Amino acid sequence: MRIAVLTAPERFEIADVPTPAPAPDEVVLAVAACGVCTSELAAWTGAEPGGYPRHLGHEVSGTVTAIGRDVRSPSVGTPVGAWVTSHGFAERVVAKAAHCRPAGAVPLDQVLAEPLACAVNAVEEAGVRLGDDVVLIGAGFMGNLVQSLVRLRGVRRLIVADTRPDALERAAALGATEVVDVRSRSLPEAVGDAGADITFECTGTQAALDVVGDVTRMSGRIVLVGYHQGAPRRVPLGQWNWMAFDIVNGHYRDPAVIMRGLDVGMRLLTAGAVSLEPLVTHRFPLERIGAAFEAARDKPPGFAKATVTMAYADSRTTSGQGSTTVRPSPV
Repeated sequence: MRIAVLTAPERFEIADVPTPAPAPDEVVLAVAACGVCTSELAAWTGAEPGGYPRHLGHEVSGTVTAIGRDVRSPSVGTPVGAWVTSHGFAERVVAKAAHCRPAGAVPLDQVLAEPLACAVNAVEEAGVRLGDDVVLIGAGFMGNLVQSLVRLRGVRRLIVADTRPDALERAAALGATEVVDVRSRSLPEAVGDAGADITFECTGTQAALDVVGDVTRMSGRIVLVGYHQGAPRRVPLGQWNWMAFDIVNGHYRDPAVIMRGLDVGMRLLTAGAVSLEPLVTHRFPLERIGAAFEAARDKPPGFAKATVTMAYADSRTTSGQGSTTVRPSPV
């Protein structure tokens, strides 16, 4: 089978390796798609410490082709969304059977169960209530997922802020009550003096941390969904103390919590309550995985999410949809 191996900063090689065999509690998946996570960009560029070679990829969907001796479910032939920790950019990958959930009739390239689980857990931890006023800073893929889930909670106002006009157009199409281009309009002025009950920070940038306290009401809640890699961040702790904010870390490492989010997310996805169809915008074959990572870094017009899809993927994969990066890239 083929697998993408990161052998140096910004360099993938496609290797031929034996197909893995499942442990007693594992299954083997024929990978249909694997999403490129923003958290993987630091490893790709070399900014994250760690040697080479490296095997990235954790947002996997696929069809079960083999099961370990102790596995009762899922069975061979079942299309699933799965949480794996690495090796997802490959034709086959092993996953814990307990970390797979049936995908039903959803096209497999739209079954990115792991990031959906992260968004579910962040929204549930935030405790969004009927009639709340919510601000969401960042209209990228994770912001889009959070927005879609927040809407299900029946909020009163859902204001989405970003710097990219195309991202704001997508947020409006997803049901934001108002969108704010922060390059030309003050977000605090748009939100108003009352402030939001809950503000989701979904960018992982210092700029968002600088403003999040200015748009949240006294004793409101700030939810950090963005992944803050790289240099240390600063926060106006005096303001945050005085305003008595409830600070929620929207990142989870407990497998039980991750699986709770996976359960809920896949139930919503297979029921049609949420859809990733408008969010998976850029698809690349395994041979062009380097271009997929470039798209995730550069965010060309219309970009929300890049996935690497396998040529022989399940027929329910919506091949040919979405765009690609403007310039070609070596593997």
